[in-house]
Amino acid sequence: MQPIKKNLFYYLGIALSLTIIINMFLTQVSKSTMEEIDYSRFLNMLDNNQIESVEIESDKISIVPKANKNDPAENKKIYYTGYLYDSQLISKMHSLGIKISIPIKDKQSPIISFLISWILPIGIIYLLSPRLMGSINKKMGGGVMSFGKNTAKVYMEKETGVTFNDVAGEDEAKESLNELVDFLHNPSKYTEIGAKLPKGALLVGPPGTGKTLLAKAVAGEANVPFFSLSGSDFVEMFVGVGASRVRDLFKQAEQKAPCIVFIDEIDAIGKSREGTIGGNDEREQTLNQLLSEMDGFDSSKGVIILAATNRPEVLDKALLRPGRFDRRVIVDKPDLKGRIAILQVHTKNIKLGDDINLEAIAMATAGAVGADLANIVNEAALRAVRMGRNKVIQEDLFEAVEVIIAGKEKKDRILTPKEKRIVAFHEVGHALAAAIQKHTQPVHKITIVPRTMGALGYTMQMPEEEKYLMSKDEIIEQITVLLAGRAAEEVEFNIQTTGASNDIESATELARHMVSMYGMSDKFGMVGLESLQNRYIDGRPVQNCASETASEIDSEVSRIINSCHEKAVKLLKDNTEALQKIAEFLIEKETVTGKEFMDILNSVQQKNDEQ
Repeated sequence: MQPIKKNLFYYLGIALSLTIIINMFLTQVSKSTMEEIDYSRFLNMLDNNQIESVEIESDKISIVPKANKNDPAENKKIYYTGYLYDSQLISKMHSLGIKISIPIKDKQSPIISFLISWILPIGIIYLLSPRLMGSINKKMGGGVMSFGKNTAKVYMEKETGVTFNDVAGEDEAKESLNELVDFLHNPSKYTEIGAKLPKGALLVGPPGTGKTLLAKAVAGEANVPFFSLSGSDFVEMFVGVGASRVRDLFKQAEQKAPCIVFIDEIDAIGKSREGTIGGNDEREQTLNQLLSEMDGFDSSKGVIILAATNRPEVLDKALLRPGRFDRRVIVDKPDLKGRIAILQVHTKNIKLGDDINLEAIAMATAGAVGADLANIVNEAALRAVRMGRNKVIQEDLFEAVEVIIAGKEKKDRILTPKEKRIVAFHEVGHALAAAIQKHTQPVHKITIVPRTMGALGYTMQMPEEEKYLMSKDEIIEQITVLLAGRAAEEVEFNIQTTGASNDIESATELARHMVSMYGMSDKFGMVGLESLQNRYIDGRPVQNCASETASEIDSEVSRIINSCHEKAVKLLKDNTEALQKIAEFLIEKETVTGKEFMDILNSVQQKNDEQ
């Protein structure tokens, strides 16, 4: 009965407070419209004929003055003064034409007056309070009284609308999570052999790979209550609120067991406490409470904690130890087979033409994650509609890949004839270096149509097969391809332009990785001089060497870049005829396919061989 008493006094208190406020407000409103004057002023107004009407009561006279054109604000005022019995007063007002009213009041019981003024409003507000406070709480995100309450969304059975059939390209992750779901459904076959239910599983991977989608699929498969919230939901401006929400969340989860709790972006509260001088007290209290709660609940009750992050290296070691998050599920970028499966999932409800080859699209999107592929399919469908077709064809998908990589065609950017020639030779330089060397990817397309992401043109290469390793020769040839654009400008026009800035940046990054991370430098050998930080986000390298060594790394990188640049210049000088012929064709057509490019190159090479 304790909750009922609590609610009764709570809402009665609200009702009484609101009734007092309303009565005080009404009193103030009535006072603001009426002004008390002394009796002598009333007589002066009467003598000056400034009164429109009066209302005579037993203890006071209410006075409505005549309209004052000079002061409109005075027209809204009503004056009152005390009533002194005067036999000549009424006859004098009557002779001046003043309207006189004497209200007839019913004799009302003080009890009835009290009931109407106080008890009735309190009763009405009491009945409306639960609904009123519920509405306020929703608008204020839970309200003041629920700061420490858990704000998780609760999904039951298949309300998320996602199952493992909707997730592709992550077979290993699905297998690990499917085992957890099976444990919830059939615990006996695991307990018979002595196996224990894992307390938690941490989903780790780059952004866009489908960690949250996998968690929703678990909810769709589990047929058990599923609590879903973000790590930032625990963090508030008030110290102790996050810890209170953690306690409330686990209390509810144990009541609903078996169930699954999913915490997205757990790094918001789970950052390491090492070396944090004057750290965030609220976040640390929340983390400490989470650690103790994960130790405190009994895994046999069937409460599983799922969490997702793309920054596992910043998480507190106490959070990652066995007994808390027992299993780490890697949700990495999909391989070729995975990309094909993802494209099949996302094209399931798309009308496709007969020429669709998803394997070719998957091959062209190496390194793309599930979110990228979903975006590409949607962009292709939008393009098909713009072009007036009712089906998506292969051209739409390839154009969508280019839109995601380089942006849309910028039709309002018109290059001068000289700039157009420079861009054409620059791009053909890339393509020739790729075609002539042995360990490079074939050219798929060359274009000099400007794109919205800043590219004035680009050369698209298509791998023949999925590769996971690169040899030293392959990296050197890739750097040569990147620098061949600048080399073509120098060979043909003897100039250097800003168009090679992105190529130089990519080539320098590859050369630096060769020296500091891949152990491919003759000078340093197999020494790790840099390591990656935030592997799943930006992969920023951090140096592990002295400043003198860093200076030597720069010198070695410069040597590799200069060597590859000289190689690119020599390669283009040896194939000047092909460079000029393909560039002129590209200037005329603006876009050249890989087949057209190879036909011209082969014809020039065949002609030179015959001579």
